[in-house]
Amino acid sequence: MHVYIIGTGPGHPSLLTEQAKAAIAASPVLVGDKRMLAPFASSGKRLVATYRRDEICQLAASLADDEGPMAVLVSGDVGFFSLAALLKDIPGCTVTRIAGISSLVYFAAALQTTWNDAFIVSRHGRRESLVAAVRQHPKVFVLTGGADSPAALCRELCQAGLDRVSVAIGCDLSYDTETILRGTAADFLDGPADSLAVMMIENASARPWTRPVHGLPDEAFLRGKAPMTKQEIRSVALSKLAPSDHAVLCDIGAGTGSCTVELALQAPFGHVYAFEIDDQALDVLQQNIRHFNLPNVTVVAGDASVTLPPLAIIPDYAFIGGTKGSLAAILDDLYHKNKNCRIVITAITLETLAAVTTYYAAHREYRLDITQVSTARSRQAGQHHLMIAQNPVYIITAIPMAAIEE
Repeated sequence: MHVYIIGTGPGHPSLLTEQAKAAIAASPVLVGDKRMLAPFASSGKRLVATYRRDEICQLAASLADDEGPMAVLVSGDVGFFSLAALLKDIPGCTVTRIAGISSLVYFAAALQTTWNDAFIVSRHGRRESLVAAVRQHPKVFVLTGGADSPAALCRELCQAGLDRVSVAIGCDLSYDTETILRGTAADFLDGPADSLAVMMIENASARPWTRPVHGLPDEAFLRGKAPMTKQEIRSVALSKLAPSDHAVLCDIGAGTGSCTVELALQAPFGHVYAFEIDDQALDVLQQNIRHFNLPNVTVVAGDASVTLPPLAIIPDYAFIGGTKGSLAAILDDLYHKNKNCRIVITAITLETLAAVTTYYAAHREYRLDITQVSTARSRQAGQHHLMIAQNPVYIITAIPMAAIEE
């Protein structure tokens, strides 16, 4: 069975390429979303409204050779945030991908601008950071969707102090109802709410992202009664973790949020899940997140051994500063979600250190790197300075052996 995966462009049939039209004409069976199939309602072809990979594969397998070929219609271009990514291989079939006009290319032409210099953010079923992208790129193209409508995203920009950036919004592109609006983020707080929309955002004050230095001064954070990981320890621990800028991270036992903040700054295009059980610490944690204006942080209140398992996330990294005695259960769940998760644990007591080494003695697929850090801070006494010792801290890095072998 021959299966065509066809990019239909923004939606209007006039934007189909000649290659796409020929493949559709040769295919007795058309598959796709209802919007994709609507122009072919009177074509006499068999129309199957689905975009689920398993159903598409089952349909292809059920067709006799003389019933094909089959064409799967996808919006935009097959290589641009497309369903086609899930259809690289259909068992028993020869697959041909046919390019279409993406919404980015179409919208850039409508705006009389270039698109090769645009940073791309998708909020269509994704949680990519829009604020970080706009702060750091002069031009950002955005795919909206669901609750992340243009109005909602403009509110997100305004809350981050980006209310004056230039915004162009395209709704129903290529259709007779096509609308293109221009203004600032502050102009669109109450609309449009269309889910079938794209945005082009320009920020003349954008500054390229550079990796921040580990270990912000303790004075930079709002403080509470809950303990806070001190600057020197944070500096070493974060250098051991070394997260990428797109990472998904868990901060277990986030406390007042000093490590959460630094992790969020290290991964501006990623996301940090901050787990904390203490109510007073949670309050200060939220304050620090607002103080540093970090939209890429989600606070998870409660015992991490209970709140972590239900979360549908795949953590790339985890920082563990406190587990309330549930270390093994939390480690098990992190590795269940991603066996290659890189984990850094801080420990003050010998009992915690023993619990960590005992756990990993039974998990030989990870190598431990243990560092003890002892620091002292000066205190002025008259014209003299006394060095006051801080509690020594063990910093344990669990490195997947698979990563070492690579």
